Amino acid sequence: MRVSQLFTKTSKTAPSDEVAKNAQLLIRAGFIHKEMAGVYAYLPLGLRVLENIKKVVREEMNGIGGQEVMMTALQPKDIFEKTDRWDDAKVDNWFKTKLANGTELGLGLTHEEPIVDALSAYVNSYKDLPIFVYQIQNKFRNELRAKSGLLRGREFVMKDMYSLARSQEEHLELYERAAEAYHRVYERLGIGDITYRTAADGGIFTKRFSDEFQTLSDIGEDTIYVDEEKRLAINEEVYTDENLAKLGLDKSKLVEKKGVEVGNIFPLETKYTDALDVYYTDENGNKQQIIMGCYGIGISRLMGVLAEHFSDDKGLVWPVDIAPVKVYLVRIGSEGAVKHADELYNELINKGVEVLYDDRDERPGTKFADSELMGIPFRVTVSDRLIESGKYEFTPRTTGTTEVLTREDLLAKLG
Repeated sequence: MRVSQLFTKTSKTAPSDEVAKNAQLLIRAGFIHKEMAGVYAYLPLGLRVLENIKKVVREEMNGIGGQEVMMTALQPKDIFEKTDRWDDAKVDNWFKTKLANGTELGLGLTHEEPIVDALSAYVNSYKDLPIFVYQIQNKFRNELRAKSGLLRGREFVMKDMYSLARSQEEHLELYERAAEAYHRVYERLGIGDITYRTAADGGIFTKRFSDEFQTLSDIGEDTIYVDEEKRLAINEEVYTDENLAKLGLDKSKLVEKKGVEVGNIFPLETKYTDALDVYYTDENGNKQQIIMGCYGIGISRLMGVLAEHFSDDKGLVWPVDIAPVKVYLVRIGSEGAVKHADELYNELINKGVEVLYDDRDERPGTKFADSELMGIPFRVTVSDRLIESGKYEFTPRTTGTTEVLTREDLLAKLG
């Protein structure tokens, strides 16, 4: 992890057609490359951020009993015909294609049908349930107008999880378990205090509410009404006196805000299991319906939200657990500084500290500016001025305040 070996470079400008702050910063820092509107490639440092977000999500999904799978992006037409979705005019953002023999296929829009179809081979008895199964995979949606950088794309990374339960009571237990895991995800990502569980429309699936997780942001497309004391909100689309009463919300205590949806959970009832003829046999040998729930988190969208939220006029400001590396190591000066910087780099790596080492022959100001643009949590500077006294400059990205530390104190700070 040496800057001299990275093929990416930072830039003072972003593409002129890129208006979203998150994409501008990520492109300038060399984290992503814009292929076309709504489609981005993840470069080495950007991929590390994306994988760190996945890691948090994966750990929390595994923690509630989720079993990870990876479904196919190519999807057969017949299972979607069984649920009347293949020709549904409401699903107008689906990329569809054909095999050489003319067979029609869908391209990874959603996975309720494929998941149920796969599980049908394994779910027969009450003993086989309940189940949480999830995947982290690219999804494709033919958005009419892709915008807002990573917040609304045509190709994006998503975690989608599905629960199968024997009863409504069991489903609700799983549903709340997933909601609690979502709160933990956002806390770990550093946005828990500004992310609210938000009642929303249940759509065609259920008469119940669905739940969105909305992060407060001036760039949000959704209008929500927040009860800051209860830490609950309601989406404008279902904002009625009747629904407020159902949710136990006091209209006088609600504050109007803009939000970005960073996750959603919703009941599916028995729509997909019934349509695909998947049931279970209970203890008495009777056939019973299986109740489903669906739980989505936009991984790449979260990266965009974090880039918007954790940034300033100098660039990105990643939380430690999400940043591509923990330390940006800068060397300034003669061969002595090079020798000491090389030694410190190797020592940190051996201690398991992730480091990006700026070993370029560049001016100090350029190196400092790049470390700030990339948003690396801590900058450590090795210079001729300090090496004789065995000290180093330590600068947290969040404060920009530099301390002069001994090697021992520096290593203690970096854990």
